[in-house]
Amino acid sequence: QVQLVESGGGLVQAGGSLRLSCAASGRTFSTGALGWFRQAPGKEREFVAAISWSGDITYYADSVKGRFTISRDNVKNTVYLQMSSLKPEDTAVYYCAARPFTRPTMNAFDYNSWGQGTQVTVSS
Repeated sequence: QVQLVESGGGLVQAGGSLRLSCAASGRTFSTGALGWFRQAPGKEREFVAAISWSGDITYYADSVKGRFTISRDNVKNTVYLQMSSLKPEDTAVYYCAARPFTRPTMNAFDYNSWGQGTQVTVSS
């Protein structure tokens, strides 16, 4: 499995930007796909974005398409989520997840390693 630690969350005004980072350790990082998910209070965890091992395949939820960008640096063992034009409805705990296959998916059940999460709060 891969150990994941998220950082970069915080409080931001609507329209602002944040960049989340997820530092990974474990031998499968460089060959596996990575994803970001989020969970708001009282709601189920939902898919945000995912990226393949090589970075050539990315998926985004419709709600963040055009505003969020996922990227990864396999030398630094880190995946990023650049979030722009943030909205109050983006408020949630954001989780990084890894799976031991190169191709990403949008299904949380396909990921077997999870970070502890980082809080993002967008004020109106």
